[in-house]
Amino acid sequence: MKHLKKILVATDLSDTSRRGLLYACSLAADENAALMVLHIANEFAAWEYYSEEFAFLDCAGKTWPRDRVLAEANLELNHFLEQHLDTLKRIPLVTKRVTFGPVAQRIAAVAAEEQSDLIVLSPRRHHGLRRLFAGGITAGVTRLSPCPVLAVTSPLPARLWRGRLLPAAFGWPRQRAATL
Repeated sequence: MKHLKKILVATDLSDTSRRGLLYACSLAADENAALMVLHIANEFAAWEYYSEEFAFLDCAGKTWPRDRVLAEANLELNHFLEQHLDTLKRIPLVTKRVTFGPVAQRIAAVAAEEQSDLIVLSPRRHHGLRRLFAGGITAGVTRLSPCPVLAVTSPLPARLWRGRLLPAAFGWPRQRAATL
């Protein structure tokens, strides 16, 4: 296995991405690798309405300056990382970066600029038409990235009905383990 020198973990500051951050921290500490925490500022956070009551009248709204959006996103990232300071102290070098733009393209571009050896993502589970038409950020990053992508997801909940409904409906016998 290739020795990892630089790991890039992308976060959207959600509980789902917290799992990926903790996994990347553990991996960076084990490999003695540098860790970069990347947050892509949301373009929709740049819009502000004059008044909540009259927001429907002015569809264009007023945009925040780009530097203000990045500063707010940087503060949110600091707040997100505060809970993991003990974990981050075990890593030799931790950097953070906040950028603005299309998420998948920016993650791949930053990974190429920083010459990352691994990208760690925490995809959300989308179902139905959203996954079919929109695709996912993880799929886009996987297509565009110059390095391997590791997707860390939470385990699926157990389905109690799995294997019980189908055999009963069709009369298939249940296979039982042989007892010795």
